[in-house]
Amino acid sequence: MLKNIISLALLLLSAGLSFSHGWGSFNYKKNPESLKMMSELGFAEWTMPVFGVSAILVGILLLIPKTFFIGNLLNALSVVFIMAFALRAGNYRMAVIEIPFLLIPLLLIWLKYPFTK
Repeated sequence: MLKNIISLALLLLSAGLSFSHGWGSFNYKKNPESLKMMSELGFAEWTMPVFGVSAILVGILLLIPKTFFIGNLLNALSVVFIMAFALRAGNYRMAVIEIPFLLIPLLLIWLKYPFTK
């Protein structure tokens, strides 16, 4: 029971973060710090909506039991992707900050989808 509660809390957190990042990627012009961070990593402005669509897709996949694993896998890959670009840009602080966000999908994969038998 405790495992299911922890899994549900992490699932809601992870899906919420995905939707939040997805929405923020579409509204990047209102948040110039986000655009500055992405340009420091070497991304062009046109990639922001692409990240937005992928983040929202990951959030949807996380909520569906049959696509839960794929959603977590894509979530972990996107975090590793950002970490790799941060390391390439010499931004070690950003790469270290992303470590807990990498652990969340991996922990969710281990805990499995809540409320399944």
